[in-house]
Amino acid sequence: MNADATITRAPQHLRALARANEVRLARADLKKRVSDGEISVADVILSAPWETETMPVLDLLMSQRRWGLTRCRRFLQSVPMSENKPVGSMTDRQRKAVARMLTAMPSPATAGATRRRREPVAVAV
Repeated sequence: MNADATITRAPQHLRALARANEVRLARADLKKRVSDGEISVADVILSAPWETETMPVLDLLMSQRRWGLTRCRRFLQSVPMSENKPVGSMTDRQRKAVARMLTAMPSPATAGATRRRREPVAVAV
């Protein structure tokens, strides 16, 4: 009898789950940093970190404050680019064009400040 110990690797599905959790947590952290304004989407698109390799560009755009589905779709139609396109598969030309357009746009916080709210009109009865 042989007394050598054999080390078995974890089953493939457990390794896949661990990797999926790692990616999910990294993306959540990235989205939080974008939402908090620590990093801009343009910087993320230009640097393309590992967690964005398979992340749809729509998810990244929607992580910005005041960027909903309609605004993201309009932006991507102006590029033109599919909303399901992974950030990792974007060409250098696409990355630069999207980053240029994002930095040229007024920030949502200042864009909303120029609008005036209608004040309720007091009606004497």
